[in-house]
Amino acid sequence: MAKRKVQRRVRTILGEDPTAMVWCEVHKGIPKPPADVHRAAGKGRLKPGHHWLLYVGAVAFFFVVVPMMLIDKLGDRLGGPSPARRSRSSRTAPGGTSVDGRPTARDRERGERTDGVFDGDWDLTAGRLLLRWYTQSPNPKRLVMLTPDRVCLAASPRRRLSPTKADDFRIVVEYPSSEVRVEGEAGQPRGFATFRLCFTDGSWLELGRLAQPADADSFLRRVDTGR
Repeated sequence: MAKRKVQRRVRTILGEDPTAMVWCEVHKGIPKPPADVHRAAGKGRLKPGHHWLLYVGAVAFFFVVVPMMLIDKLGDRLGGPSPARRSRSSRTAPGGTSVDGRPTARDRERGERTDGVFDGDWDLTAGRLLLRWYTQSPNPKRLVMLTPDRVCLAASPRRRLSPTKADDFRIVVEYPSSEVRVEGEAGQPRGFATFRLCFTDGSWLELGRLAQPADADSFLRRVDTGR
């Protein structure tokens, strides 16, 4: 369950105890909107902000990995493939498929789909929420909190946070219960569970990557019995 620090923060920003809450994310990449729609919405970011460690990794890659690749290539021209290259070749078959038949990271990336995130209409409530998702916060995580008369989404202004220790998140958007219905099924496999925010204008947004298994199970039981 969420630690007391998180629970205290929730009570502070809501002004009451939630009936259920869970940390979640848009579980797939946000689809790219039409250029005119994106421009009209202020051309907000469609991907999460990067932590400083990513930039350190990029610098390390440029100054360490790239020179090693060049040396490896030069050695390949002068005296045949290096042991490391021969090892990689033995593990990967032509076309990017591993010898044992499992798809490589490149295959998985190429095959990743972005459908199933929302209903597809950028002019409706779910689409407008997606267009503002990362301008509200560069962090992908959102804390969905339910009360008897509201559905609230909170986020941290930081690029990185721990769902069990976060204490600086704030409400970034809220809807009256009369305008949105939360739909989900209890008993979904942990790590793969999703739920939907279904709005009265017919739009919907699917969320997943539910953090804190106990909170996720409690949340899904609550919305399942509440339908």
